Amino acid sequence: MNIGIFFKVRNRLRTSLQGLIYPFFFARFGARSRILRPIRIDGSDNIAIGTDVFVNNFAWIETIRAFSVQPRLDIRDRVYIGNSAHIIVTHSIEIGCDVLIADRVYVADYIHGYEDIHTPVKTQDLIQRRPVNIGDGSWIGENVVILGARIGRHCVIGANAVVTSDIPDFCVAVGAPARVVRHWHPDRKQWLKGAPSARAACSASVTNEINHA
Repeated sequence: MNIGIFFKVRNRLRTSLQGLIYPFFFARFGARSRILRPIRIDGSDNIAIGTDVFVNNFAWIETIRAFSVQPRLDIRDRVYIGNSAHIIVTHSIEIGCDVLIADRVYVADYIHGYEDIHTPVKTQDLIQRRPVNIGDGSWIGENVVILGARIGRHCVIGANAVVTSDIPDFCVAVGAPARVVRHWHPDRKQWLKGAPSARAACSASVTNEINHA
């Protein structure tokens, strides 16, 4: 048998088995979705996965009941997540439709406490940050870290960026901490250097909300 055919048959069998078994363990597990060889999946009853979602090898995906809220991870339709993804939820993380996430990306809505210098950081209480939301159609580059921040629609986050504050819709952001270096100007219909003005960002956000209402 041709080795390529063998792997295709094996992959389809695995997808079929996951489609039969995973819906019993997840809040939702959509048709034709697949998680390849995860390292760890905990709290799957708080994880909703849409249709045609692909999570590549060695993912660590976990929801933690560390605070008074019920944690929730919502991965929408047609999301691709690369190798060695690390997604940890204590409150809420939402990944919009058609999002592309490269390898070794870390996403969380909390940090470890460190204020007490007499106590090891690993044993201090977790500190909840804001919920994470990644807008539809965005691209998250390799080795990106996202901590308690919103990323708008159709954004590009460059490799190795650390996102700790919100990125508006239609922006390119790079660096640690991440900063916007390009944005789409709706009136000029072109990409411009730098961050959008507060007025332009607000106007674009309102327009997008109306168009998606």
